[in-house]
Amino acid sequence: MLSRQLGKNGSTISALGLGCMGMSDVYGLADRNESIATIHAALDAGINLLDTGDFYGMGHNELLLNEALTGRRENVFIAVKFGALRSPDGNFIGFDGRPEAVKTSLAYTLKRLGTDYIDLYQPARLDPKVPIEETIGAISEMVKAGYVRQIGLSEVGADVIRRAHRTHPIASLQIEYSLMSRGIEDDILPTVRELGIAVTAYGVLSRGLLSGHWSKERSEQVQDHP
Repeated sequence: MLSRQLGKNGSTISALGLGCMGMSDVYGLADRNESIATIHAALDAGINLLDTGDFYGMGHNELLLNEALTGRRENVFIAVKFGALRSPDGNFIGFDGRPEAVKTSLAYTLKRLGTDYIDLYQPARLDPKVPIEETIGAISEMVKAGYVRQIGLSEVGADVIRRAHRTHPIASLQIEYSLMSRGIEDDILPTVRELGIAVTAYGVLSRGLLSGHWSKERSEQVQDHP
């Protein structure tokens, strides 16, 4: 497995990561045994980057990882997104980037994952009501306390990246990037290159559009069997 360094002075991780959201949420029903087998297969293939979020299945995903990583935690780089708010029916109802919320979310994440630290902790979105300096500052305190190793960002623009980086070194930006989705090339990509911040890209095959997953025949089949 090829490896990459996360930012200027960050950890060495596998070039490919495993996104775990679909094992708990969004893409339909998932099978627990199949999900755990997939995680184990990824680790056995040399993938050590696992991406999760505390709102994936409203805690379910972190509990699933806890179970799957029994005895293997030290060999895994866990990236966690936080801050998305959900109601009991699963609807997304906002985002909370307040320092108090940061620390509370982290406490619950550590408990659900059964670990003493998170390798990469990152707000899932920008809270328009809270300056990014306050959100990142709170995570920085958790770095100093030993609960977080590195800080990341997700789905933010160049100005926010610079402001966050001045508050605490940012290791990684998670954002969509593919041959179909190239919007980051104008401002965001030059900024992260200048600052030495890695990009962990998702949607690199545009959800199947670039891989041949979707076709006229498959589209009709999906419509027949929603």
